[in-house]
Amino acid sequence: MTVQLYARDVGSGTPLVLLHAFPLSSAMWLAQREGLADRFRVITPDLRGFGGSQLGDDDPSVDAMADDVARLFRRLGVRRAVVGGLSMGGYVAMALCRRHPELVLGLVLAATRAAADTGPVRENRLRQAGRLDGDGTTRVLMDEVLPALVGPTTYRQRALVYGRVRGLVQATPPRAAAWAQRAMAGRPESFGTLRGLRVPALVLIGDEDTLATEDEARAMADATPNAELLVIPRAGHLCAVEQPDLFNQAVAEFAAALARTSR
Repeated sequence: MTVQLYARDVGSGTPLVLLHAFPLSSAMWLAQREGLADRFRVITPDLRGFGGSQLGDDDPSVDAMADDVARLFRRLGVRRAVVGGLSMGGYVAMALCRRHPELVLGLVLAATRAAADTGPVRENRLRQAGRLDGDGTTRVLMDEVLPALVGPTTYRQRALVYGRVRGLVQATPPRAAAWAQRAMAGRPESFGTLRGLRVPALVLIGDEDTLATEDEARAMADATPNAELLVIPRAGHLCAVEQPDLFNQAVAEFAAALARTSR
């Protein structure tokens, strides 16, 4: 079965494809669709099983998710795009660079890592996947994943943002979340992909992120031939949701520069 991704497609100009974090959906990119669509064609897919997309019956694999995105490019008539991914979306973006490099005009990696999971992290993902399948609910995500998605500043001062994130996590289909956890647990490291990257990259990290660290972000930027690192203040893991204006400004400047040089 070939999975067809549901995607929101707004605006015109240089395509900007944004891939969402786990365990959310493309709904997390609302501020990007609103803030960037006047300058770019903003395409925000739901990765397989999330939001409006089907899960399918393929074995869990980040590569399969990247191939889904490549098919979406073809379906939408997109030849090349600036591709951005946050957290899980970053894993998929790096897999897209590895498997379909001709589609990528530039790369934005936010709150993600190029290293494969360590043994304990992998085991924890698989344990959570088992709970998701066994319970048939998002309880394990609410208890164990949600608390680390936003930083303390957001938790204390942005109650509406935290409430929105909580609602998105609660709405996650448990089977899709279990599939995605197994896919992420089995992903390879991507430093080789970054070292071979022939397009510019922007690496973003929130200064309050505890899931992906500034050291890991710096390692990705250092491995990439043409990369810039930007630390977003007062933001945790979901920096695009917690500090959308700063995130949008950085991405817009990066994508606009690429659009000028690619003409």
